[in-house]
Amino acid sequence: MSGLLSVSFHLILLFKFVAPVTFRHHRYDELVRTLYRVHNECPYITRVYSIGRSVKGRHLYVLEFSDYPGIHEPLEPEVKYVGNMHGNEALGRELLLQLAEFLCEEFRNGNQRIVRLLEGTRVHILPSMNPDGYEVAAAQGADSSGYLVGRNNANGVDLNRNFPDLNTYIYYNEKHGGPNHHLPLPDNWKSQVEPETQAVIQWIRSFNFVLSANLHGGAVVANYPYDRSLEHRVRGFRRTANTPTPDDKLFQKLAKVYSYAHGWMHQGWNCGDYFPDGITNGASWYSLSKGMQDFNYLHTNCFEITLELSCDKFPRQEELQREWLGNREALIQFLEQVHQGIKGMVRDENYNNLAEAVISVSGINHDITSGDHGDYFRLLLPGTYTVTATAPGFDPETVTVTVGPGEPKLVNFHLKRSVPQTTPPRRVPNSGHGGRG
Repeated sequence: MSGLLSVSFHLILLFKFVAPVTFRHHRYDELVRTLYRVHNECPYITRVYSIGRSVKGRHLYVLEFSDYPGIHEPLEPEVKYVGNMHGNEALGRELLLQLAEFLCEEFRNGNQRIVRLLEGTRVHILPSMNPDGYEVAAAQGADSSGYLVGRNNANGVDLNRNFPDLNTYIYYNEKHGGPNHHLPLPDNWKSQVEPETQAVIQWIRSFNFVLSANLHGGAVVANYPYDRSLEHRVRGFRRTANTPTPDDKLFQKLAKVYSYAHGWMHQGWNCGDYFPDGITNGASWYSLSKGMQDFNYLHTNCFEITLELSCDKFPRQEELQREWLGNREALIQFLEQVHQGIKGMVRDENYNNLAEAVISVSGINHDITSGDHGDYFRLLLPGTYTVTATAPGFDPETVTVTVGPGEPKLVNFHLKRSVPQTTPPRRVPNSGHGGRG
């Protein structure tokens, strides 16, 4: 009993001395301290880990929220937020730090919505993908006229133009046939990308992420794939042409969820631009090659959108509280969108889990695969679908499933091993009668 009293006493202290949410810009050292402070306040539902280092050696730290930190629970989806990819676009970085503090505090306060979210979802938050660029931008301050200072990494590279170009291959395959998902990387891809990009690629190959958003600034709109148009350039000009993915309606819904939960994004008129419903197809805005959101969709199971969140790339400190209040509900609602469509286990007849089984949905030319634990997650809008699971050496299995607007439908597959035809099929002797007799 004395042990329980001791634990209770420490919990009381933990609740009593929670640091208040602070609306200010955080330099790198302050960012790291904030992540570890949140972890110390919520040690049982958080983990801090590094996915690599920047050009100048700064860790790219991720804060994970889960009821079992560090462990993938089968049938529990993985979601991620990435901020500060462009070093001078600072709002996303600060919003993600605020979100981390909010999730911790609300979980401890017993907010049932947050408790349910974190018990059923594994959330990964990377507040800064470009800490080197941020330090350059922060040194000049929010009022400087140097609009692009700090945008790139320390090697002067725009990280959102630095991922392997898979769009060229998918557009070819759509015309001539070929894989529609998990497109392979070139053998020398590591030599073609920056350290920060390589760290993110290895990160998203290590986790079976289902849903993601990367947070930018300079406009106010929710941008969804594809970012690159079919014809990237026409006579030296960037082409703008709506270039939808096979999951276009789903991506539009994901973008609208954020836009309409946001304080003002859905109104459409922001920063001198107009976007109906506050959303846009990336390529119809302007064509962008080697971007991160297209790469997620074409190389992994992850559906990612890009959130442009502020007219000012580096907003003044006094604006941060208003921006947080305008984005808080949208950030939570977007995380909740991972719980839709279908999910399940893929196993063989002996109940062994099958990794990398392919899940195909009739009428949608984009497949996904099961993860290392045999579980899969397929985001879908409400409707009736024909779904097929296939794996090498097994007979495919097809089911018809109706998806509702609520929780995902559980659809498990049990695949039977294919029987190899080692001898010609047995023929029935002719009875001597012609026709059917």
